[in-house]
Amino acid sequence: MRRARKRKHNPHIPAHIDQAALPAAVYFDHRDSGVWYTLHRDETGKQRRQNVAPADVSLAELHQIMDEASNVDRGTLRYVCEQFHLSDRYKKLAPKTHEDYCYSRNVLLNIPTKLGKPLGDLAVKKFTAALVQRIVDRIADEGTPSKAAHALRYLRRVLQWGRNRGFLEVNPALGIEAPIERKQRRLPRLNVMDVLIDRATARGRLARNEPGGCPEYLASVMELAYLCRLRGIEVVTLTDANELQEGILTNRRKGSRDNIVRWTPRLRTVWESAKALRARVWERRKTPIPIAASKRFIIVASHGGPLRKTSLDTAWQRFITLAIADGNIEPEDRFALHDLKRRGITDTTGTRADKQEASGHRDAKMMDVYDHSIPVVSPSGD
Repeated sequence: MRRARKRKHNPHIPAHIDQAALPAAVYFDHRDSGVWYTLHRDETGKQRRQNVAPADVSLAELHQIMDEASNVDRGTLRYVCEQFHLSDRYKKLAPKTHEDYCYSRNVLLNIPTKLGKPLGDLAVKKFTAALVQRIVDRIADEGTPSKAAHALRYLRRVLQWGRNRGFLEVNPALGIEAPIERKQRRLPRLNVMDVLIDRATARGRLARNEPGGCPEYLASVMELAYLCRLRGIEVVTLTDANELQEGILTNRRKGSRDNIVRWTPRLRTVWESAKALRARVWERRKTPIPIAASKRFIIVASHGGPLRKTSLDTAWQRFITLAIADGNIEPEDRFALHDLKRRGITDTTGTRADKQEASGHRDAKMMDVYDHSIPVVSPSGD
């Protein structure tokens, strides 16, 4: 146990305690009969107090108490996760991976146990493969196999990182049976998609805080995702630099090839509508207009700045939930924003090779995921 910095003399501390030799982070409350305590922060960041010993404890006993508390804290899952998130290995990961790991960490640390304390307060050295398997099965049995799979991948990586640095001897998360994740390859029906686009257009005209309203940009995002076969992040990162004479130059992710989507009357209308909305927002918010075309995003948030993907996801979930609650669509017709890309690829005319070229996928196998069209062929011998 490290010693604290030199303290000022406290006349209330019992005389049998050598104040110069007190362990760090322990304090004395002289009220009533007196008590020794420490301070820590809970999950919300609020400072909490914990009493650790009565006033008549000896200095040696006080050191032992603080040593044991420190050793337990350093060996818990919570502590190992904290150290992992502070490591250079974690900082080099992609921002999207950071979001996934933070979510998985919060899921794991707050799982209740039979010991009366959350999983995050248990020592990782006492983890077993059976314990980890029960945790994964428990999360999956709640109807969330994807959450269980993400938690398992995160736990496996954190414990391996901790094993390599001496926090535990064996990684009990290795060899654990992963849950079977549901493959949600939903294809929005055309009439359902049209209903939602019309709803987004109408509800976007409502005041921002009016019940049932939605962001004005949502209809444009849906149309661009469908017509250009784009992911949500690819739509919100389109700029004036993507506007060419021939059409819209895509900015695809995950290794897909960019292409130019030719102008059609519908696509031109959607594009100009999005730019007009952006102009109104910039004028209302007195936003400085960037000089570089690559900095002028087509879709902007209500504050005039670039729209974050997380904000788009939140707006979409609220929008689709209200649409179901209001009876505009049935619950089984619910789909994700990414499914509009699947609908767009499926509706692309031509052969499967044409669809692949339009979608930008380098691997033809991806057409099994995105192309749900049924080919029309001639009978044999015809």
